[in-house]
Amino acid sequence: MGVVTAEVVITLDGGGELISVITKKSVENLGLTVGKKVYAVVKSTEVMVAID
Repeated sequence: MGVVTAEVVITLDGGGELISVITKKSVENLGLTVGKKVYAVVKSTEVMVAID
């Protein structure tokens, strides 16, 4: 993605995807590799849902 950021795609059990942008340093610190099992912690005060 960028010089400092990386896009992380988490494939959910149902086949959906959760995509996040984190720093490359965080990728290194977490030891992320393709196929590694991870979980997502979603921290938000609101969620917007929209349709076309």
